[in-house]
Formats: sequence, structure tokens, C-alpha cells
Amino acid sequence: MRKLIASGSRFEPEIGFSRAVRVGPFLAVSGTAPIAPDGSVASPGDLYGQTKRCLEIIAKAIGEGGLTMDSVIRTRVMLTDISRWKEAAKAHGEAFGKIRPASTFVEVKGLIDRGWLVEIEADCVADSERLLDSHK
Repeated sequence: MRKLIASGSRFEPEIGFSRAVRVGPFLAVSGTAPIAPDGSVASPGDLYGQTKRCLEIIAKAIGEGGLTMDSVIRTRVMLTDISRWKEAAKAHGEAFGKIRPASTFVEVKGLIDRGWLVEIEADCVADSERLLDSHK
């Protein structure tokens, strides 16, 4: 069974993607940008604030997919200025400090909107702890 999760972003129909897709126990969250509820750039110039906004959008998509942030097993954080990574890492650590997914921080040349300083992807597995226990 395939469940598509939309966020209402104007980019979803234009590009042809879903905010997240769940197939069985797996849920993948697309690159998530710091878009404010009104469609503008959230927290302009504030990498920490933008990262928090991305994580809020991701958490909502994960919840709509029937999972929680505890199910996140991997994140990818794309930054337009890697020298500021600690600002994004602070927000990431607040969200995932106890969960500790595999994670990658990379610098990219640019994102769709020049005001976006960060974009984040996340991969999840439902009942990941129970699945791990069954393979011991």
C-alpha cells in the first residue's frame, strides 16, 4: 500500500512530488524547505530558525504518515553555507538528540529559493525498535 502525504506546498503539483510517501513500514520525507504557512520564507537569514521550521514541517508529514519522529533513521541536511553548520546542528540536535539517526550535512550551491539556507530530507521505518529486536 502506498500513501502519499501532501503539505500543500505550491511546488508539489508543479514538480510532481509528495511531501512524504509511505510504503509499508517505510516513510520517506522529501527535501523540506523553510516555508512559512503563508508561503513566504520562514525566518529570513536565520539558519537556526529555518532549520526548526523544516523540522516542524517534517514532523507534521511524519505524523500524517502514522509515525513519530522516533521512527527517523536518517536525515540529510543541505546547507547553502557549510561554515554555518553549527546553527543547523543545534536545531537538529534539539529534535534528534535522543533519537540519533544517521545524518549527513552537506553544502549545496543553491536551493530553489535564494532565501532558503537549508533543506532537509528524512527517512523513517515504522516500529524500527521492534524490527531491530526481531533480528537479534
